[in-house]
Amino acid sequence: MKELRTEKLLETIDQLYLEFAKRAAPFNNWMEGAMEDLQDTFIVHTIEEIQGLSTAHEQFKATLPEADKERQAILGIHNEIAKIVQTYHVNIAGSNPYTAIDPQEVNAKWDKVRQLVPQRDQALIEEHARQQNNERLRRQFANQANVIGPWIQTKMEEIGRISIEMHGTLEDQLTHLRQYEKNIVNYKPKIDQLEGDHQLIQEALIFDNRHTNYTMEHIRVGWEQLLTTIARTINEIENQILTRDAKGISQEQMNEFRASFNHFDRDHSGTLGAEEFKACLISLGFDIANDSQGEAEFSRIMSIVDPNRMGVVTFQAFIDFMSRETADTDTADQVMASFKVLAGDKSYILADELRRELPPDQAEYCIARMAPYTGPDGAPGALDYMSFSTALYGESDL
Repeated sequence: MKELRTEKLLETIDQLYLEFAKRAAPFNNWMEGAMEDLQDTFIVHTIEEIQGLSTAHEQFKATLPEADKERQAILGIHNEIAKIVQTYHVNIAGSNPYTAIDPQEVNAKWDKVRQLVPQRDQALIEEHARQQNNERLRRQFANQANVIGPWIQTKMEEIGRISIEMHGTLEDQLTHLRQYEKNIVNYKPKIDQLEGDHQLIQEALIFDNRHTNYTMEHIRVGWEQLLTTIARTINEIENQILTRDAKGISQEQMNEFRASFNHFDRDHSGTLGAEEFKACLISLGFDIANDSQGEAEFSRIMSIVDPNRMGVVTFQAFIDFMSRETADTDTADQVMASFKVLAGDKSYILADELRRELPPDQAEYCIARMAPYTGPDGAPGALDYMSFSTALYGESDL
């Protein structure tokens, strides 16, 4: 009878061992997977991504109570075996034959999971704060770039219009352009501020910004182009004023030249291509026949207005050419004679004399471009107005 009871107890223990193994194995795998996931390094680039990880983590935490119940049930099976052995003094040899997992291992891994959960909580909170800061930096940069980029583009277009439209005199255009130049220079702090924001973005290792299509490189290139364009345009207008005054071109003639030039500048590029220039010349009465002789004549003219063979004619080159074609042959002599009067019949002129007799812009322009006078009768600071007049009348662009 005793042997029969012992045999039944051993069968019960064996069934409990098997039940323990069946439930402990998947639970052990779940804990090992959980520990791996909780320690997994994550790399995110947006708030949405970190929110996705946080949501998944919260869902995992919601499963912990059920997991703890399963752990307690598994440990309960082991306790039941221990209770049978203790109550009935059953002698069992060895450990569970169906698994190497024991209650100590189950509890140790469970404690590790519970320890890793708050660590993961903290890591996700810190990363969420970092992504929020990154998003703030993105928006801060974008809010400025989305204003600065269009501002630069608008200013480029406005400068282009001022230089080709005929509103007022050349002096009016120059005044307008100088005001633009002042406004552009005053805008520089905004560019510097954007550079500072860009530096913060680089330090935060942010590589994309969905809030703007502008990059710092776009802004830098646009800004340099704007500075170059305003300086070049001012220089062109100054040259036009000097050419107009030196060669006796009236404002009406200058307007006619500009109107003809603009009419054939179909793409509003500020230059004429070879065919556009030819059409312009024909409209102005030049005899350029569509034959070999006409082509030779046009090639000669192109070599004058486009000596560097760039394939385009600037307005400055255009008015230089037109003024040579329409001016009297003694224009250079007239210019020299005018300077000689200003110089009090001397063969040189002084900067103070130019500043006294000419408008400030023209005076400074002449002073900057006149070579030093090298004749034996020269005085300190003497300038050579003769070579200046010859160069102005000739094919040099000064």
